[in-house]
Amino acid sequence: MVGFAVVVGIAVTSHSYHQIFTLRSLLGFLTGFFISGFSMVSNDIYDIGVDRINQPRRPLASGAISLRSAKWLACILLVLGIAVAVPLGLANFAIAALFAFIGWYYNFQGKKLGLFGNSLVAFSLAIPYIYGSIALGNYSVNLGYLLALTSFIAGMGREVLKGIADVQGDRTRNVKTVAISHGVRAARNLVAAFFLAAVASSLLPVLFGLLGNALFLYAGLILIPDGIFLYLTYKVLSMKVEAESLKLKSIALGGMMAGLLAYLISGLFV
Repeated sequence: MVGFAVVVGIAVTSHSYHQIFTLRSLLGFLTGFFISGFSMVSNDIYDIGVDRINQPRRPLASGAISLRSAKWLACILLVLGIAVAVPLGLANFAIAALFAFIGWYYNFQGKKLGLFGNSLVAFSLAIPYIYGSIALGNYSVNLGYLLALTSFIAGMGREVLKGIADVQGDRTRNVKTVAISHGVRAARNLVAAFFLAAVASSLLPVLFGLLGNALFLYAGLILIPDGIFLYLTYKVLSMKVEAESLKLKSIALGGMMAGLLAYLISGLFV
């Protein structure tokens, strides 16, 4: 999915589906694929003790794969992810290195740091679109950057919402989520604020005049994710049981995907 997001960033920045089938897009996809793979393997390495209790069937926790093998795999994925970024230029190399560092730091310590940890995850959702735009040498305001912004805001809301669902487990791991540090009500209010901000940010392509002939197409498509996030805002503020947040978290992911498609389809028809 991260590799695909890089390709989307390239597509909405270039306004051409031809760019999807270039070496630049392939290298961008592989960067996202390898580095996100590194992050996933690192997560399993750091969480092996927790997984032995909560998810004993996972490869490391069950002993199906040795810890040494997992560490080697993480190193190989990291090297490959950085290596394929080199031909894209210094800026993309630096972003790839930053993306890898964020993935490692979140697994090592960041997930325990509440809202800051949430921001690391949300930033990781936004980076691929920025990476795709910069792969084309485009540093000006464009649909790729605005998609990154909306993804970051929506991702922040989803991460705080996730913390509401995981209160019991997070307490045992000393994870300082908003729900634990400031209470569930404060967390719910913050989630609603992020979701409303995500809806507001979807207006930015119109305000910046980036849609051209695709203005009405975008207006129709963006109503779907915006409607989903407005619905989620209502449900978050009115939910009676914290367990409901698990379902809402999944719906939020669907809303983010709908938003991505709205940007992608509109960007190709500008």
